[in-house]
Amino acid sequence: MQLIQETPDLSAYLAADDVIDHHHPVVRETAARLARGVEDSYAYARAAFEFVRDTIPHSQDSGDLRVTWRASDVLEQGTGICYAKAHALAALLRAEDIPTALCYQKFDEVHGLVAVRFNGAWHRQDPRGNKPGVDAQFSLKGERLAFMPDLKSNEMDYPVLYAKPHPAVLSVLKAAPDRPHLWKTLPTAL
Repeated sequence: MQLIQETPDLSAYLAADDVIDHHHPVVRETAARLARGVEDSYAYARAAFEFVRDTIPHSQDSGDLRVTWRASDVLEQGTGICYAKAHALAALLRAEDIPTALCYQKFDEVHGLVAVRFNGAWHRQDPRGNKPGVDAQFSLKGERLAFMPDLKSNEMDYPVLYAKPHPAVLSVLKAAPDRPHLWKTLPTAL
């Protein structure tokens, strides 16, 4: 699949905002801790991916009812669904000057992940969190995502790489008082 940048300006994929708040102290502290002892930006990106994937439970898997959407809140509260975990990973990567985009897949609902830019190309990564039947891995040599769409079932990969969360995703996250409510309002398409 050909990934398409929403904007040709690569600096947009390094920017901080109220969602991917990589200027926030908790994001900066986490990034600094992860950066200690790694030899290069690739090793840092892998460490950040594994940190978000493995130490921040997907709230559906853990039964956590809280809804997070801001990267710093995901890191502080230690919970989030796929979108929130993607926001946290994007913030950690951007904090270390690694261009990171948000991207999406369509299943019954829209699923969120990220793409990182290394060696002049974008590489999608899925920090959702592993469980039986899900084995996402950090890879620049072929995708190792949590889920692969079944095109016969009208599932798909959206090719657009967003610098900011898609408005449909962000609005449902911000409006949800808890995860059960969120589950009723997740976008089914972008």
